[in-house]
Amino acid sequence: MASKKYAFAPDYAVKPGETLHEVIETSGMTLKDFAARTGLTVQSIIRIINGTQPITPDTANRFELVTGTPASLWNNLEKNYQEQLARIAEKERNAKDVEWLKLIPVNELVKRRIIRATKDRAEQVLEVLRFFAVGDVAAWHRIWDAPEVATRRSSCFETCPGSAATWIRLGEIQAGRLACQSYDKTKFKQALHEIRKLTCAEPSVFVPKLKELCAQCGVALALVKELPKVPWFGASKWLSPEKAMILLNLRGKRDDLFWFAFFHEAGHVINDNKKDLYINSGDKTDLIEVRADEFAADMLIPRKYESEIRMIRSKAEILQFARKLDISTGIVVGRYQHLTGNYQLFNDLKTRFSWSEKQD
Repeated sequence: MASKKYAFAPDYAVKPGETLHEVIETSGMTLKDFAARTGLTVQSIIRIINGTQPITPDTANRFELVTGTPASLWNNLEKNYQEQLARIAEKERNAKDVEWLKLIPVNELVKRRIIRATKDRAEQVLEVLRFFAVGDVAAWHRIWDAPEVATRRSSCFETCPGSAATWIRLGEIQAGRLACQSYDKTKFKQALHEIRKLTCAEPSVFVPKLKELCAQCGVALALVKELPKVPWFGASKWLSPEKAMILLNLRGKRDDLFWFAFFHEAGHVINDNKKDLYINSGDKTDLIEVRADEFAADMLIPRKYESEIRMIRSKAEILQFARKLDISTGIVVGRYQHLTGNYQLFNDLKTRFSWSEKQD
């Protein structure tokens, strides 16, 4: 992996007035003489030397005529000085925000090579702000404490807001890189029937096909490894009016959970408000989440088959029913367990997923 190169950034700023003072002294002129030649007041020259008054382009032109030093040099000195002052002010401001870092899983982001590690805590704040694409910690709070997040967020946002926001942000970055057509609701509904058939395929087959089918409908599918303290199976949000994101992980590592999470989030994309962030935390008290659960359940195995599923007594019957509906045995087992409460039966018929090294 190619290493990043970082330019040297000193923690001090050199006033352009220091160079001006040297030039005036070398010329043998007094401040009064120099002021008279440039048409400026002595007070203005003193303020420029002290760094309390900037060198404007007009002033730079005057300095060139009097000293012979190009105006571009004076302009660049002033530009560099102001930029460095801004960097120093930003660093000092961020030094006050290092406590915020305790909310963010910095070590995990470093481990995943998302950000670089630095012993300078103020610099680490800047690294994390770049990751979230915000100008300061106050902006981070404005975005992640915003009403459209708060209205749909789970208790995880209350107890571990940094980890929760980090997982969502990782999804946004991944989804943002995926090229998608403009969202087409009708097309996406139709695609879900084709996607359902993929439940019987291996991950190496279904993952690229699933992403392709979603992208053709304006939905970016992001797969982001679980983060500690973020007990979610999936999430969905709109990145723009024409592009939705479905974000999934492998929490539970079983095929029935993965596919149910996908269709749950698909239900949010199709049926719910484009302004909200939806999080699949298993909340059974939220009517919108319950509706998304019902959508997923009906897409995978329609309700009319539930009585037949309750009557299943053997693995052979599980396999036969899965072939009948052209769906994975793991999903049939998951529905059987949900309907009967027998969560210990037939687990060996579920497929376990794991992250590939590339995905890690």
